Amino acid sequence: MQTSRGALLRALRSSLTAAQAGTNAGASKALSTAAGAEAGTSRASWLAGMAGTLAGLAGCSWVAAADHEGEHGLSSVAWPWSHEGMTESYDHAAIRRGFQVYQQVCAACHSMEYIHYRDLVGVCYTEEEAKAMAAEVEVVDGPNDEGEMFERPGRLSDPLPRPYDNEQAARYANGGAYPPDLSLMTNARPNGQNYLFSLLLGYKEPPAGVSVREGLYYNPYFPGGAIAMPRMLADGGVEYDDGTPSNSSQQAKDVTTFLAWAASPEQDERKLMGIKAMTLIAIMWTYAIYQKRLRWSTLKSRKVIVDVIN
Repeated sequence: MQTSRGALLRALRSSLTAAQAGTNAGASKALSTAAGAEAGTSRASWLAGMAGTLAGLAGCSWVAAADHEGEHGLSSVAWPWSHEGMTESYDHAAIRRGFQVYQQVCAACHSMEYIHYRDLVGVCYTEEEAKAMAAEVEVVDGPNDEGEMFERPGRLSDPLPRPYDNEQAARYANGGAYPPDLSLMTNARPNGQNYLFSLLLGYKEPPAGVSVREGLYYNPYFPGGAIAMPRMLADGGVEYDDGTPSNSSQQAKDVTTFLAWAASPEQDERKLMGIKAMTLIAIMWTYAIYQKRLRWSTLKSRKVIVDVIN
């Protein structure tokens, strides 16, 4: 009887232990499921937050880019200019054609006060041609012995003529806008050559929602998009001396090359001097290595023994 009672107690104890273990396992599984669900919810919330952040950053970037484009103008394409390479020089035929574009199109409004007729000698004109061009211009000089100003034919030492006597006259003739001097224009504007080329060919009708007041013209490459200068280059508008077809793209390329030379006329000499200097440095460097490795090798490998006894 006692044996049966003991066996019964042991069975009940085992049942209670198994039930308790099952309860703990169920609770643990429920907690794991809840934790998993909470982790999944947290991960989904994190992913949603990251997506929103990225979308906001993209929107801000787009707005900033649009604002930058409206304020500073559309970014210009990097065109492959033939004189930009380290060993490349200016195309002097293009400089001559560009000067003709400046004379026939740009000189009516824009000055180039830092360029003289003598600067053209040996670059795109001979001395006789430059003298003949200068002599065609009447220059106000003086005063003479009587204290009066007088006119004389131009000389090689004279700068290119200015279209207006002063800034006020220039603004009055152009509706309040002041045509800038073009002598240093490619250096004065960011990405100068590409900017000028794109600006000259970038005129178009304003897009929907963009209004341009009377007297201005839409050009996305100009800061603000509205420019007082109309499109000046037209196919066949300039007759080149060498017979090159004068479409608007060719004119823009040539006048940009001319303005690049005007801003940096010493570029070819600077490149040549740099090549000479680098060649000399390479020769001297090779000679120094030779002296160190061969001439001094015997001295560096000598073993000096000091005999203190004798």
